Order: sequence, then C-alpha cells, then structure tokens
Amino acid sequence: MPDRLAVEIAVLYLALGSCASLDGAENEVERQLDRVEWQPTQAVPGARYVGREVCAQCHPRETTAQKSTAMAHALARPAESLVLQAHPRLTFSDGPYRYTIEQNGDRVSYAVTNGADTISVPVSWAFGYGLGEVGQTYAFSYNGSYYEGRVSFFGGNQGLDITLGHSTTAPASLKDALGRAVKLEEIKACFGCHSTGAVSGGRLQVDQLVPGISCEGCHGPGAEHVGAMEAGKLQETHILNPGRLTPGDQVRFCGACHRTRAHVEAIHVEGVPTVRFQPYRLAESRCFNPSDRRISCLACHDPHQNLVREPASYDPKCLACHSGGKGPPAAAQRAAPGCPVAVSRCITCHMPRYRLAGSHFKFTDHRIRVVRLGDIFD
Repeated sequence: MPDRLAVEIAVLYLALGSCASLDGAENEVERQLDRVEWQPTQAVPGARYVGREVCAQCHPRETTAQKSTAMAHALARPAESLVLQAHPRLTFSDGPYRYTIEQNGDRVSYAVTNGADTISVPVSWAFGYGLGEVGQTYAFSYNGSYYEGRVSFFGGNQGLDITLGHSTTAPASLKDALGRAVKLEEIKACFGCHSTGAVSGGRLQVDQLVPGISCEGCHGPGAEHVGAMEAGKLQETHILNPGRLTPGDQVRFCGACHRTRAHVEAIHVEGVPTVRFQPYRLAESRCFNPSDRRISCLACHDPHQNLVREPASYDPKCLACHSGGKGPPAAAQRAAPGCPVAVSRCITCHMPRYRLAGSHFKFTDHRIRVVRLGDIFD
C-alpha cells in the first residue's frame, strides 16, 4: 500500500486535470517526443492557428462531432460552462464556511463567508472533466495571483465538494478557505492541457487561447497545412495525424496530458491513485506491444467522438486479439487465447473501475489483465 504522503501527492496531482508542475517529467516526455513534430501541450514560437471553422471546410464530419466532446469543453469561460448553465446557483457548507457559486448574466461569482466576513471574486475559467460527468474546478484571480477554488463541482453528486488535493479539515482563515494560489508553471500546464494555443514558446498567452481542445490542440497549428493544401502541395501536409503514430508514441503523445510512466515516477505514487493515468496504465498491461496497433489509445477511442460508455461496444477491439485462434493473425502479430468465462462485455472484468476517494467517480483501469478475487491493485 502507498504511504499517506504519496497518496496525498497523487490526489493533489489530480486537481485541475492532473496538471501539477513536474518539470523533470515534462522534460523527459518532451525528449521522448522529439521525433514527433507536434507536442500537444505547447506550440513553437510564432505558431499560427486557423481555427475550427477553417478545418471544417475540408473536414466537416470530424469537426462537427468533435466540438461536442468532453475534450472540446475541457476549459470554458464561466458564462459558457454547460455545468454552470445547468446549475446557476451552487452552495456548499464546510464547518464555519459557506460557499456559493452563482451565475448572474455573463458573470459567475465564487464566494466564501464565515458569517462575519465574505470574499467574493469573479470566476475566470472553468476547468472541466467529462462534460461535467466527472467534475469542474474553478480558477480566479485574487490579490494578484491565480487561485484554484477550494470547492469544485462533481458530477457524481451533482453538487459541490472539496476540490481534490485540498485538505478536508476546515481552514484556519477565510483566505485559506477561498482556495490555493497556483504557481505560473502549474498554470501553464493546466492551460496547456485544457485549451488550444495557450502556451507558445514556453510563454502563457491566455488572450490568444481557444477554450478546450480543438482540432489544432492535437493536430498542431494549421496555417502551414492550409497553405500547402490550397497550393496543391498534397504531399507536404505540415500537420500531425496522431493516428499514424505507433502505439508506443501514442502513449507518449496522449500521455503528455493524460500522463505517462515518467510523470508517475516523478511524483513517487503507486496503487489506486494511478488509475487516473490511462496511458501509463495501458503501457503496464502485459499484452501491450508498442508496435501492435490492435492495442493503443486510438484503437479503442476516437477523439472526434464522445467517450463510449457501453462495455459491449469494446468487444470487437478485444476480440481482434483474443479470437481464440479463429482466423490467422496479422503479420508480426500473435493471436491470444479466448476468454474461458465470457465472450462479451470483456472490459467489465478485465478493466475494472475504481473510485478515488473524494472524486465521486469511478475510473476505468486501463491496465488490461485477469483480475482475481482478492487481488491487490498494482
């Protein structure tokens, strides 16, 4: 079992979309991605974005579907937050403190009072996970610093609770009850993974970002690509298609935000808290092969579509390997034995779900394995 400090660090890392500043880990991931022409967390200096509408001129199906996904809503201006539109007034009490997050026209206020005094600030940004199904955390400015609110919205209870990583013990002061100040490097990591174009050349440019992950958040700045296509230079794409990366590189690419072994080792965490880091857990599967496209991030998930929750929908993916010897495997790929227990809803047993304390949500473990009664999470 992980020690208490390791668990607390891991839970802290989950807040604001797992974007705590881990310079060493980030550098390692960037080094591993050197051969990939685009990194999803930041752009090169002078990168030119064109916007989803330009992408839609040639890729209407993908852009239309993608703009309704959870990734597209990973960051929202308060007035545009789907969660806050559905819950225009949220309240929560913790010891002597009472919190209120309330929408008034285009302004959303975040307030905490102890009965005698009140601090009320306008919410600057809403960082979301899973279209509110998982939750949403609120960021604002106070005394010249960016703050992460001490309370967040959680989809599991359709209300507020203590933000992951914050102490559940009632704070000693009203200022502490408001939230925690966030350092610049952590702010860049948060915006880098929850928006498009927020970080360029290592500099934060909030005034130029596109809220959420749009086309160019994964494919890279599109101006050169559009110019090449308009000039008829069809072989000079100047754009990244993550689907063409090897499974190993996909893990590193998606893991730039969803986290890799380098990140996990940097925070010295183990056990159930790592279930949140899907690329890391997938690569820990005994069957994972960095060159076998049957098991990769994009083999199961289409980032242009919302996450599919129905377990049976993933059965064909599982049976691509576990055919029980029926049909020849592809070249350089081996067939795996079929399951002796069932032939449907494979992931309900082999990718169990775990609830993180305080999250009000069960995360699917991406370490594919045979799970036996009494097994310890590893």
